[in-house]
Amino acid sequence: MDTRRLLRTGGVAFATAALLLSGCSGSDDPEPERGAEPSRSSSRPSDDRAVNPAKPLEPLPEAVPANLKRYYGQKLSWKKCGVSGFQCAELKVPLDYAAPDESKDLKLAVTRKKASGPGRRLGALHVNPGGPGGSAVDYVQLAAGVGYPAPVRARYDIVGMDPRGVARSEPIECLTDKEMDDYVRTDATPDDKGEIDKLAAAFEKFAKGCEKREGDLLGHVSTVEAARDMDVLRQVLGDDKLTYVGASYGTYLGATYAGLFPSRVGRLVLDGAMDPSLTSEQLNLDQTAGFDTAFTAFAEDCVKLDDCPLGNGSTKEAGERLSDFFEKTDAKPIATGESRKLTESLATIGVLNAMYTEYYWPKLRSALTAAQKGDGAELLSLADDYYERGADGGYGNIMYANAAVNCLDLPAPFENPAEAEKAVPDFRRASGVFGRNFAWAALNCTYWQHPPTGEPHRIEAKGAAPILVVGTTRDPATPYKWSRGLAEQLSSATLLTYEGDGHTAYVRGSDCVDSAVNAYLLRGKVPADGEKCS
Repeated sequence: MDTRRLLRTGGVAFATAALLLSGCSGSDDPEPERGAEPSRSSSRPSDDRAVNPAKPLEPLPEAVPANLKRYYGQKLSWKKCGVSGFQCAELKVPLDYAAPDESKDLKLAVTRKKASGPGRRLGALHVNPGGPGGSAVDYVQLAAGVGYPAPVRARYDIVGMDPRGVARSEPIECLTDKEMDDYVRTDATPDDKGEIDKLAAAFEKFAKGCEKREGDLLGHVSTVEAARDMDVLRQVLGDDKLTYVGASYGTYLGATYAGLFPSRVGRLVLDGAMDPSLTSEQLNLDQTAGFDTAFTAFAEDCVKLDDCPLGNGSTKEAGERLSDFFEKTDAKPIATGESRKLTESLATIGVLNAMYTEYYWPKLRSALTAAQKGDGAELLSLADDYYERGADGGYGNIMYANAAVNCLDLPAPFENPAEAEKAVPDFRRASGVFGRNFAWAALNCTYWQHPPTGEPHRIEAKGAAPILVVGTTRDPATPYKWSRGLAEQLSSATLLTYEGDGHTAYVRGSDCVDSAVNAYLLRGKVPADGEKCS
């Protein structure tokens, strides 16, 4: 049900307010779902920046305030952890930077794998995989620390810190596992007032569960605060400037750091970028169109194959078949071989998960084929992977942290269900198959218990060293236009374009992208303006 995990790296999905795809068209004016209103000019501006130009994010003073010096001067106690070669420690940061109180300090989990050599050590390379809510500790220990290009690992300590509220860093919890099972099954495409009321009640229960369990922490998990935590870690690790690779939401975190601390920017790679100047509704609409583009790419590949479960016709027909499948699943959930059945909401999430990387396309074809024959187990497995639900029925923390950060960073798109219902035609124009789903899913922050502390803003980072932004042309979760938008805002940014599919581009199989990013990280060489990889 919850479909906006705004950003994760490919194969590690995303969720909670609106994003998805349409099987009908990858154009700017997609074919509407059957039964949708005729296409017309949207009642909302196509680009909120034209109506509400965002103010720039102001940098913080360069000098460390006296009441924060004890955090910047702390020493970490490193211990061996995880697989061979990794170390772990805890970093103390204030709950509230405006009013530090030692009794309320947070402990954030940090891991690193020291530079292996040969060659001169270049410092720490901080990594964040996105989310918001993705575990940087897990990502470093399972992926970056062993899978980043060998020359990069040779020269840098690879470092990951779970942001506040995430995974091992004071993790936010909102529901029991049983309650979460019920939550993700809730019908996210309500057909009448009764179903609308049930959906609103589910969002409200989720929000109140977070407030009941976490209280003050929910008011202090913003991206600005997470960026300030990164600056503390930078100093504690002994680096004058931050070197960083952020993917997906991690680009927003990295760009925020650059905006707050431009003089401390070293080499920043922002891969699959967000545009901080957009409202939450525009972000959701753009993601909806982004997943439409991704689904079109999947459908174009699928219909050429003998085993395509969506037929061998046009991509429009493939979208119609998927819509029919979802309608049937809404009316009659599919057996999975266990007590949980595959509902329309879970089936939608399963398809969504496969849009993050083309490597999941064969798995999705198999899952849809099986589901059409009455076995929803494979598609349910894709949904469980997206939600980080383990085989024991336990959920990870990503969905809770995701909502907490998103709902604090920006005002909710809608104030009530009536506004969401009014927006449905706009979302259906962006995604013929999934538009209704994501219009309604955007209600999640409406019931949040803490008022937002952020608003749309530009990030210019004047005076920062050169920053590299990487954008993928058919990225579903962070549409390419966002990478262009962020690169235009940042005063020292260069945009590297990957013409391809999937979410993010670095270390995903493109030698061209990897070579350009490695040259930047190792030698400070910025790609030529307008350089493209395919």
